[in-house]
Amino acid sequence: MSQTMMGAYGEWAAGINGEGPARWSFRQTRFRGQDVNRWRQQARQRFFECLQMPKRGDVPQATLQHQFDYDGLHIEHLQWQLPYGPPTEALLLKPRDAKGKLPAVLALHDHGGNKYFGLRKITRVSQDQHPLMKRHQEHYYGGAAWANELAKRGYAVLIHDAFLFGSRRTRLADVPDVIKRGVNEVTEETEEQISAYNTWAAQQEHNIAKSLFCAGLTWPGVFLWEDQRALDYLCSRPDVDAQRVGCAGLSGGGLRTVFLAGSDDRIATAVCVGMMTTWRDYLLNKCHTHTWMCYVPLLPRDLDYPEILGLRVPLPTLVLNDKEDSLFTLPEMQRADRMLAEVFRKAGAADKYRCSFYPGPHKFDLEMQKEAFGWFDQWLRK
Repeated sequence: MSQTMMGAYGEWAAGINGEGPARWSFRQTRFRGQDVNRWRQQARQRFFECLQMPKRGDVPQATLQHQFDYDGLHIEHLQWQLPYGPPTEALLLKPRDAKGKLPAVLALHDHGGNKYFGLRKITRVSQDQHPLMKRHQEHYYGGAAWANELAKRGYAVLIHDAFLFGSRRTRLADVPDVIKRGVNEVTEETEEQISAYNTWAAQQEHNIAKSLFCAGLTWPGVFLWEDQRALDYLCSRPDVDAQRVGCAGLSGGGLRTVFLAGSDDRIATAVCVGMMTTWRDYLLNKCHTHTWMCYVPLLPRDLDYPEILGLRVPLPTLVLNDKEDSLFTLPEMQRADRMLAEVFRKAGAADKYRCSFYPGPHKFDLEMQKEAFGWFDQWLRK
């Protein structure tokens, strides 16, 4: 809870864990620089205990819905069925004339207060783009479909709808009338219908979170499980070099980057955009700006939020922040940077971590994309 909501209780709650490193932080003095592999194994074990993911599944059996060329890219429209929920829609983008095994990136779409859309937020597959998505890309991405732009540089880029977004969203036909609250299913993709759905979906987040807790799961755990299945598929493709795979995303996609890149060493390099701060910032200052999707009960006593991403040390890691990002406070973004820098420095991998601060509000604009793409080129291109 934020300090505004907790009043005098805020400082007390924030002080429970104290100023020092959390119990499984690599910054703890009991861990030495040469202990990084042993520490990571033990810290990840505790991380997974808190995260409570669904049981591991097989590589998804993706079916090709159709394929086509657009704007210099070859695009595959894919679909796979997980053990629960509606089928997952995905796109695989790569240069039209690409040959051999390519470096690859799992592109993770944002939240943006819009659950009706998923992968369409960061892709463009025709000139007939939904006006909401055109405005979304102009607002957050400098007008670019960044997954397309990255693919044009020689990457295979996979984008899939996350849990409860796009093709994976909750269907109103599946919920009782007492929860529908008079909202109808979107039938024509009008802005009015989509807005009504997104408002309803935002109001149901607490019910989703409570339901997952009752099932012994967490929302980030379900995100991670589904993102790992997408990663399974990406790495299984004959046109992908599974040793050269990265991931990136803004906001909700940054959150998913933190959890995926921090827990799965198949992610050779990672770029987290607009989603880096501390648990203290969430608690004292910014809980009211965030979704239920962020939180893992008990974990803050063991790892601070940036140290989830730090579990990947010494693998290359880039964090991009916006100085005027209203979702976080600048002092806590800077504190998170210091934590990660210390983790990488202690592991003897200071050159594998970089954090940049850009002027402006919450975004992944063209200048930030330039740095992110350069980071991928540095570490994933032969």
